[in-house]
Amino acid sequence: MLGAIIGDIVGSVYEFNNFRSKNFEPLFHRKAFFTDDTVCTVAVADALVNNRHPAEALKDWGTKYWENGGWGRSFALWLGSDSLEPYNSFGNGAAMRVAPAGLLAQSLDDAISLAHKVTEVTHNHPEGMKGAAATAAAGYLARTGSSQSYIRGYIADTFGYDLTLTIDEIRPDYRFNETCLQTVPQALTCVLEAESFEDAIRNAISIGGDSDTIGAIVGGIAEAMFGIPDDIAERGWAYLPQDMREVLTDLYAKAGQKF
Repeated sequence: MLGAIIGDIVGSVYEFNNFRSKNFEPLFHRKAFFTDDTVCTVAVADALVNNRHPAEALKDWGTKYWENGGWGRSFALWLGSDSLEPYNSFGNGAAMRVAPAGLLAQSLDDAISLAHKVTEVTHNHPEGMKGAAATAAAGYLARTGSSQSYIRGYIADTFGYDLTLTIDEIRPDYRFNETCLQTVPQALTCVLEAESFEDAIRNAISIGGDSDTIGAIVGGIAEAMFGIPDDIAERGWAYLPQDMREVLTDLYAKAGQKF
């Protein structure tokens, strides 16, 4: 999950100022910050660890860290309302917050089930549900040792995403898009072509588009696949307030991982 947060932080300064190259320095820009992507990911972790209703957790954390927004219009309206009902979104927010599901899942079916549980409270459109499930499934498969080629084939066969384009083929024409359909396949390709955690994050930034959200999707899966180098993990951890650190600590403990 920290990987998703790091991807969000690294991508935060490039969301509306795309940088279409892997060769940016430093990895953590001096103006980088955690955005709504991190807030929602922490909320999902809180819901799964503490058996909370996901909608209530999202509203609590979203209200507390409203100023870190970049919130999508529909989600912001939902966040500010009294409703706990979903609003049929197919936005990429479904996928960017789902890393905790892949981390806690006990099986592939469980990863998909947990993804549905935390997604249907807002992004109950079939494309939103699919994007979250595919992301959680990829995270689970990476965590349990599946190869990049196996994950590519499973995601393509199960969810119907076209993963045939390479990063170099995606990069020239890819544009900002907030839908799962036009974010999740590109993010998955960034991981499936990567050689390390940092390489995956740099791939994510290099294609442009919704950089913090792509970074969050990529980072969660890349953590499961490669782990996070200690120096990068420490930098990411330093951005987080104490309440978020406590949720992450509890999440990793529940997953049986030391952190």
